[in-house]
Amino acid sequence: MADLSDVRFLTVAEVAEMMRVSNMTVYRLVHAGELPAVRFGRSFRIPESAVAAAIATPVANVG
Repeated sequence: MADLSDVRFLTVAEVAEMMRVSNMTVYRLVHAGELPAVRFGRSFRIPESAVAAAIATPVANVG
């Protein structure tokens, strides 16, 4: 079993700031399954590693 003490979770607002998008965009990514998240009560927490992977992945091939 993985050790969760090493995982850092971010709020939707923190992810939005890192990705320079709105909170709603982060919610859309979570609901679409493009960004994994854990639900705590009424709020979502996203693993920092998932955010780093999403930022590193190119969105489109331009050119």
